[in-house]
Amino acid sequence: MTLDYVSLRAVSTVVQTGSFEKAARLLNVTPSAVSQRVKLLEERLGTALVIRGSPCIATEKGAWLCRHMETVGMLESELLTHLPALVDPLSPGARVTLHIATNADSLATWFLTAAAAFSHDAPHLLGIAVDDQDHTAEWLQQGRVLAAVTSLESPISGCRRTPLGALRYRATASPDFVALYFADGMTPFAFTQAPSLTFNQKDRLQSRWLRQTLGEDPVCPTHWLPATQSFVEASLLGMGWGMNPEILVAEHLASGRLIELIADTPLDIPLFWQIHRLAADQLTALTRAVVDAAHKALHGHAQTERS
Repeated sequence: MTLDYVSLRAVSTVVQTGSFEKAARLLNVTPSAVSQRVKLLEERLGTALVIRGSPCIATEKGAWLCRHMETVGMLESELLTHLPALVDPLSPGARVTLHIATNADSLATWFLTAAAAFSHDAPHLLGIAVDDQDHTAEWLQQGRVLAAVTSLESPISGCRRTPLGALRYRATASPDFVALYFADGMTPFAFTQAPSLTFNQKDRLQSRWLRQTLGEDPVCPTHWLPATQSFVEASLLGMGWGMNPEILVAEHLASGRLIELIADTPLDIPLFWQIHRLAADQLTALTRAVVDAAHKALHGHAQTERS
């Protein structure tokens, strides 16, 4: 089957911009033309590619097509760099948006440094999605992103994997909170009374640390707080105890504004960079920026890239 790249570009542009009208302006055609191209491709494939709404989003099949168009866009950009005579001055000059995923704590501590370093020299834009480090691999497997920071050590099919090091967490709380809830020690019972801070339903860091340090996982009352920096602020304000990235709380621990609940009991979460093979060679600069930033911020050295 011959791929209809005009229609494929219409689908990817609708998903990128979130609407048929914006896609039409970017492609320099009418909204009805964009709609017709998307509809014809959906009829040809026998499946929906775009969920119409505000904003329009891709279906799982549509996401795969969008990632394909990202790869095509990167190859075209590289080709035109070497053969500028091929550039059509009348064609829309849309830049390729690369979709990648990372966990919120990495984004708040080190990953943005990598993204900025890459964007300074690259012609591409970045679309950064955020999920728990245990679940970003699913974004890759579903074709929703080209690359991801993940805690999954096993290589994902079709991807290259690079170890980055470990993001270190400390179980911390304010001195007043510790005095109120742990006056008789860090016992399992005390943890059933002391409110914890939890990012969302996918967040298992508190449970991992409790099993690691106490050998059991008592059920803790919890506040739900889906923001990395708010975790630190809530800890400082005595709202609860939480697993905070060491990078963010080192000064607070040194000043005594926060206390490590049990001294010298860090929780290290190994992280990996996984990137689709089809994009890996074109995005060596992105991988290099990610590895360099991780090397400076994470525990353990980034190792040689593996297949």
